[in-house]
Order: sequence, then structure tokens, then C-alpha cells
Amino acid sequence: MKRLTLTFCFAAIIFAACNNESKTPEETTKADTPAAATAEKAAEPYAMPDSATMMKNWTAYMTPGDMHKMMASWNGNWTGEITMWESPDAPPQKSVGKAVNKMIMGGRYQSATYTGNMMGMPFEGQSTLAYDNNSKQFISTWIDNMGTGMMVLKGSWDPGSKSMTLTGKMVDPISGTNRETDIREVFKIIDDKTQTMEMYCPGMDGKEFKTMEIKYTRSK
Repeated sequence: MKRLTLTFCFAAIIFAACNNESKTPEETTKADTPAAATAEKAAEPYAMPDSATMMKNWTAYMTPGDMHKMMASWNGNWTGEITMWESPDAPPQKSVGKAVNKMIMGGRYQSATYTGNMMGMPFEGQSTLAYDNNSKQFISTWIDNMGTGMMVLKGSWDPGSKSMTLTGKMVDPISGTNRETDIREVFKIIDDKTQTMEMYCPGMDGKEFKTMEIKYTRSK
């Protein structure tokens, strides 16, 4: 793997060098235009590290750590008691769902599949949870059979409260447009057999309220 990584790095450098050397006069002229100059100024300066540093950095980035071990401890089958609210003053709607968590790609990511019922219809969902060693943040993606888009949330872990707060945006499906709405998710570990997830969104008045709460219990 180390040899493959180093080869990839060098290949990228060689490819970039070949592209620069093989530019036609026309391409060179285009590169000298004001627009190109502005783009070059906007790019942050970057000094290519030596091969040993490249190898060290990439190895650190790709190696699962303590956060990934923690994610792996959440593997298994879970039952979710789901409570949803359409508005702050609306009565709660309750249902039950199932979740199956497993680590993938050598323990680097956690994939989860969800099944249940929503609004009287069969529900399926899939999520991927990552911990980025460089940014020190969790990244969560979500897709389900109630839409055609993807939700991406990012946030950090709070060891004191054993929770993570993830934020992002998702398309508002009821608007009929590409309008996006803010999303905040709070995931908390209660104990080895119990977890909770709370979802918050803005209401019609623009004020945030809790739209969903799930209590997960590890299945035997």
C-alpha cells in the first residue's frame, strides 16, 4: 500500500509537469489572460513536500484511529423508537424502525442501513459516517427512498457529553424548488446499548424546532 501511494503521488507530479510542457502556444496565451491571472492569484501557494513527508502524511490520513474504533463499537443491529413532529405545536407521530451498522473499507467508514415505515409507506435509508483524520471532523451522508438527493452533515465529537453535533443543509422537498433548509443533528451515546438522535430544522416562522427524535436500543 505504501508503494502504491508513493507511486500515485509521483504519477500526479509527472502528469502535471507533462501537461505544462505540452501546452500549445494557444493554450499558453489563454493562460496569460487576465482571468487566468486572477485564478492564479486566488490559489493558495503550496510547496510540494519531499517524498518521505508525503508518505508520512498520507499514511496518517488513511490509518483508522481512536474515533474509528469508537465508531466500530456501534456496529450491530439496533431498534429505533421514532418520534416526529410536523410543526412545534403538532401532535407527535410515532413509529419503529431497524438499523444495521457495519464498518467498511478496512474500518475507515461506517455504513448503516435503515428500514421502517414513514407516513404509512415502506421506508429505506442508507448512511455513511466518516471521521476525517485531517479535519478532525465527522462527516455524515444520508440517502433514502423518500427523495433523490443526498444530505451531507459535518461536525465534531464532544467527549464530555459523549455526543456529536452535525450541521448542514438539505433540499426542502415541499417547496418544489431547489430551496435549501438548515439541518442540525445531535447524536448522543447514553450507554453501550442505548443511543439517541435528535434532528432540528427551521419552521415556517424561521425558528428552529425539533422535528425528529430516535431512541436506539441495541438488539440482542
